[in-house]
Amino acid sequence: MNGYRIEPDANLGGAKLGGADLGGALLTRADLTNANLTWANLTGANLTGANLRNVNLIGANLRNANLTGANLTGADLTGADLTNANLRDANLEGAKLGANLMGAYLRDANLRGADLRLAKLERASLEGADLSGANLMGAYLKDANLSGANLTGTDLSGANLTWANLTWANLTGANLTWANLTWANLSGTRMPDGTIHD
Repeated sequence: MNGYRIEPDANLGGAKLGGADLGGALLTRADLTNANLTWANLTGANLTGANLRNVNLIGANLRNANLTGANLTGADLTGADLTNANLRDANLEGAKLGANLMGAYLRDANLRGADLRLAKLERASLEGADLSGANLMGAYLKDANLSGANLTGTDLSGANLTWANLTWANLTGANLTWANLTWANLSGTRMPDGTIHD
């Protein structure tokens, strides 16, 4: 594809693959640092352990993609579709994720300082994820599982957390102004003021 080898362990650092059709591609452990994948089709692609640091994935289609353990620090996924994507143990520190993450699996993911403003995280699994210092202003987290998540200092102002599972989550110092917590499960949750919810 455009002279690039699309295979496991491929060196695609800085590659210009905007709009490329990489649906179902096997790119395990590939190095895609600083690559341009805007509007690329990566539906069902296997990017397990891939290095996607500072990659541009604006508007990319990553539905059902496997990004387990991938490094996405500083990546821009604005407007990307990550519906049902597997991001378990992925490093998304400082990433821009104003994206569709409905049903995404983000268990134990590192989302420290990530920009998730207006992100769609309905039914997403974020158990044990580190969201400390992340911006989730206006995010849609209905039915999301945030049990045991670290939400210390997170901005959740205006977020919709209806029916969300926040058992044993840490919300110390979090901003919950105008957040909707209707029917949310707060058992054992450490609240913004440091108290433990019943």
